[in-house]
Amino acid sequence: MDCYGVMGNPVAHSKSPWIHARFAQLTGHALTYNAHLVVVDGFAQAVQDFRAAGGKGCNVTVPFKFEAAALPGLQLSARAAQAGACNTLRFDGETLIGDNTDGIGLVRDITVNAGTRLAGSRVLLVGAGGAGAGVLGPLLETAPASLVVANRSPDKASRLVAGHADLAARHGVALSACALDDVGTAYDIVINASASSLTGQASPVAARALRAGTLAYDLMYGPGAQEFLDWARQHGAQARDGLGMLVEQAAESFAIWRGVVPPAGLVLVELRQWLARPAP
Repeated sequence: MDCYGVMGNPVAHSKSPWIHARFAQLTGHALTYNAHLVVVDGFAQAVQDFRAAGGKGCNVTVPFKFEAAALPGLQLSARAAQAGACNTLRFDGETLIGDNTDGIGLVRDITVNAGTRLAGSRVLLVGAGGAGAGVLGPLLETAPASLVVANRSPDKASRLVAGHADLAARHGVALSACALDDVGTAYDIVINASASSLTGQASPVAARALRAGTLAYDLMYGPGAQEFLDWARQHGAQARDGLGMLVEQAAESFAIWRGVVPPAGLVLVELRQWLARPAP
């Protein structure tokens, strides 16, 4: 049976094993998918060991997405190269292929599952780390009117923006960077790709970034995202967590590995129902 998995630290909380098991059931594919806790300085060795044991591919989560993109001999997809970060590895014989499905997963969740238009909108992306880098390119490809990247260190945001300037120009997007305390006001969509939810912070930016009806989206899901979601609702925004992005990016990874697109919408509904069940 073909073996897949997710590598990260921490990783015990991951819902990816459940998601991919359900994808396999619904598409008739026989495979296993497990979570692998990797020591912080042991990622490259963990990948090598997994391949040697017969693994066919894996997802990569924090804090290894940048490290994954720098693996020796890796063939990067265009979107992973643009991001400089990788969340999906495929082992094709002796060939190691890297991709990044985070951005397309976010775009699909916003446009398909949340029914929100990105084209022509004003977007604020908070965070210029691995998560922000992974989603910026696909967001630009939807042609929002403008997109601002805000980060605690504005220099880091400026470097991310500079690396995407040509892509933004091709799609007619006004792309800029700023500090967290200088984000402006009344965006159509605010996306939290920072680590603030990991520390229980309600929001890394002021409420002036929102307006009535703004889609306020946290890439996190579960209890970690709750403070941000509550903050957004208190200020009249539509709050959404990253569970749909998780399922949609997983569906893209599954298609890369197995050549078939699983029913992500159905699995997202089932996953939300499962997580909403009271603890026994």
